[in-house]
Amino acid sequence: MKQCRIVVTGIGVVTPIGTGRELFWSNLLEGRSGIGPVQSFDTSAYNVHRGAEVQDFRAENYLFNLDAAHLGRASQFAIAAARLALADANVEIASLDLKRAGVSMGTTSGEPREVERFDDLFINKQLDRVGPEFLKLYPSHVIAAHMARELQFAGVNMMIPTACAAGNYAIAHAFDVLRAGRADLMLAGGSDSFSRITFTGFAQLGAIAPETCQPFDRYRKGMIPGEGAGVLVLEPLSSAVRRGARVYGEIGGYGLSCDAHHMTAAHPNGDGAVRAMKQALDQSGIEPEEVSYISAHGTGTATNDRLETLAVKRLFRDAAYRIPMSSVKSMLGHTMGAASAIEAAVCALAVFHDRIPPTINLEEPDPDCDLDYVPNSARERTVRVAMNNAYAFGGNNASLVIRKCESSN
Repeated sequence: MKQCRIVVTGIGVVTPIGTGRELFWSNLLEGRSGIGPVQSFDTSAYNVHRGAEVQDFRAENYLFNLDAAHLGRASQFAIAAARLALADANVEIASLDLKRAGVSMGTTSGEPREVERFDDLFINKQLDRVGPEFLKLYPSHVIAAHMARELQFAGVNMMIPTACAAGNYAIAHAFDVLRAGRADLMLAGGSDSFSRITFTGFAQLGAIAPETCQPFDRYRKGMIPGEGAGVLVLEPLSSAVRRGARVYGEIGGYGLSCDAHHMTAAHPNGDGAVRAMKQALDQSGIEPEEVSYISAHGTGTATNDRLETLAVKRLFRDAAYRIPMSSVKSMLGHTMGAASAIEAAVCALAVFHDRIPPTINLEEPDPDCDLDYVPNSARERTVRVAMNNAYAFGGNNASLVIRKCESSN
């Protein structure tokens, strides 16, 4: 039986360099950085003080059915990104069969600020002030549930907390749901908020850079924690054609794997990453040399950048040196569970506009990182096939292929 083709028709993003597709894409191509001193809490007790936070965000601009005061920040981001994506896709909610409209989201931490509030009250012996609302705000699945409640989407609802690869996992799940005919339209992506919990964890690991994120640079010193949300509108190509929708690109396929090696360290030979990329290409029916652009996981840590480069060279061989690969985390920081969702949006935009965003702060490449990382300036290039790579603690690897939708057949 011929498989249903699934396309991206809407993009919604909330990021440290801008909210909304147009501002985000413009700033990305210009190489704008969203990294600066942490504003949301006091970092004087830490030896690092930089982050990538969303500025000037007003949740009430996007919430029409739920009260922002009773939602965590990650849920607010997710709903905003969903509203923006639906508007970008020119989808009127009233026109949908809401029982066949679904949500698939990823996250790393859910609503960590609610846990921080609980911890603060516990330490100050004020647990009587926690209140029953804690149980409605904290669990990670409430992000997708809040999106569904706000939009009245009554179809498939899934939350996938596979850490920093979660956005790709969520898009993959939505892709499967649509191809199986279980929904007519899916909102898919990821959301995470900046938190002391995340910041402390990476600081204790010595993984946070003191100043900025320099993926693939010889003198890189680590990642920069960030926050945000990315949501894509996915629907069958036949539906998009019928309503005259703009199509950014087609989901070709995906690959998922687990290193089964170490809780935080990637496999030393990049085995899991290679398997995920190969599965994505195989499912898409694409040869390695056909890939036009790779959106790297590119965290800026010594280990990640070296092993990601190794994995790409193992799979793509000589073609690896001809395929541009960039890391937008150099500008956005690491937005955790939102990262690969935002980067999937980047891939869809690269395919649609034939523009590749840069890796900024790349001044002197590491000898072990010897590929084309599009240093410091965006590039015009025909992008027929883009691959989005994401790797996470626990050994979770997820690769996604987005390609030009060149035929309605």
